[in-house]
Parts: sequence; C-alpha cells; structure tokens
Amino acid sequence: MKRVLKYAALTLCVVVIGILTFFTVKGYTMYRKALKETPPEQVISQIQSDENYVTLDSLPQLYLDAVIAVEDRRFYWHPGIDPVSIARAVINDIRSMKLVEGGSTITQQLAKNLFFTQSKKFDRKIAEVFMALKLERMYDKDEILEIYVNTIYFGSGYYCIREASLGYFDKEPWELSDYECTMLAGLPNAPSVYSLDNNPELAEQRQRQVIDKLIKYGYIDETEGERILSNAH
Repeated sequence: MKRVLKYAALTLCVVVIGILTFFTVKGYTMYRKALKETPPEQVISQIQSDENYVTLDSLPQLYLDAVIAVEDRRFYWHPGIDPVSIARAVINDIRSMKLVEGGSTITQQLAKNLFFTQSKKFDRKIAEVFMALKLERMYDKDEILEIYVNTIYFGSGYYCIREASLGYFDKEPWELSDYECTMLAGLPNAPSVYSLDNNPELAEQRQRQVIDKLIKYGYIDETEGERILSNAH
C-alpha cells in the first residue's frame, strides 16, 4: 500500500511539474510576443506625453500611501512579484479549483493593463509576471507607481488620477483633501462597482477599508482615520 501511495504521489508531482512547465512556456511566449508588438519604452513614453499625466511629486502623500496600503503594501521591497501574496493566492486558487485570486503587485497590475487582456488565464498570468520583472529592471519604483496612477481606471470613464480628480471632485490632484484622497485610492479595485456616480454608498464602504489599511500598516492612527472620514464635505 505504501508503495502504491508513493507511486501515486510521484505521478502527481510529475503531472504538476508538467502542467506548470506547459503554462510557463505559453506565458513566456505571450510575453515575448507582447514585447515585440508593444515595446515598453514606446508605450510608457506615449503615456507620459499625455496632457493629463501628473508626476508623483504633484500628488498628495496620503493618496500615494493609501494606494500602497490597499493595493501592494510591500511594493517598495519586492522585485515586481510578491512571493507572500502569490503563495496566499495559489492556496486560494487551489481550494476553489480556478484562478480567483491573483496576488498581483502594482507592477503586475501595470503589466496586465498595458500589455495583456484582463482574462483570468494561467498563461496570461505568467506572461504578466515576466513583464513585471522586465518593467522593474527598466524603471525605478517611483516611476512605476507614477505610471500606474496615470493609467488605472477609476470608473465613470476616468482612466487616470487627474481625470478622476477633475471628474469626481472638480479639483486638480494636488488640491485633493484627505477624504478625497482615500476615496479615490479605493475605486480602482472594482471601478464599475465603486464608481461615485453609480454607487456612492459602496464607494464609502470601500473608503472605510482603505482607512483601515492605512491604520493597520501604520500610515495613520485611528484618530486620524476618524478625522478623515468626518470631513466628507
């Protein structure tokens, strides 16, 4: 019986390795194709030349802290992929037997948004990893964060932080209040769901989650969090 179980375990390992190898090759091929069709430096240069592009030093620090806290708290320490988040995502994906959690870093999200489709497929996910590592070699962390906030979708047709700031609050990004900063930081997680035009109540619930993350990771204390939430107007 022990021999049978040992053989079954070995067979399972071989199958898993084979599947991983298959998807890794497919993902790498997808990544190489994307590099050839849309060179990163060309894509990024086009984004930076947009009239709505804003630099990182033009944005409130609380907004940047909120983005990091809620999207990728180890952003400044990982190389583009976060092993801790990936391990957690793999466990949850195995439990559900499908790709339900990506464990994506900010760099991976940027790679996905600029170079690949939004489809939840393993080979696309692997291609995203390769592209994230490539972007981290080409740009420093502040540049990646700056490009990210200038390309993410906030709902209601707003595709960058300046469009969202002007569209939702009729303000330039550097004029945003703490309340508005924490509100905008939460929208890209599910922009259609949290759009301030469509679901302001859900947007406020998401903002509460952003505040909780800021408190949890030490950016602000509970008193500051309550002060921010009380200044809705």
